[in-house]
Amino acid sequence: MGFDPDTLVYDANGLIPCIAQEAETGEVLMMAWMNADAVARTLESGRVTYWSRSRSSFWVKGESSGHVQALVELRVDCDRDCLLALVRQTGPACHTNRRSCFYTALRDGDEVEIMAPMTGA
Repeated sequence: MGFDPDTLVYDANGLIPCIAQEAETGEVLMMAWMNADAVARTLESGRVTYWSRSRSSFWVKGESSGHVQALVELRVDCDRDCLLALVRQTGPACHTNRRSCFYTALRDGDEVEIMAPMTGA
């Protein structure tokens, strides 16, 4: 029995959050949105494809930057309303040139930058 992206639970805008995690290390890289077509494209191509809310278009991760996310496995959570993409990330995942978008920690009531931009990426 094949998987049908329409069986997922999308929000009112037809979107579902997708967390990208480095398959080998477990590092959480980023969160972005997908629609049913982006899920299907990701599964067909093996390249993680998101839906850009600001541009209202598909966004193949790394298409312009070269910082590709190659899909290892796509997982569905228990409520079917969130996805986890296990990926092999090339270079930084964040548009700020950091390995992860989660580079700010809240420590003792302060925001602390815990990750510098990658060099040579």
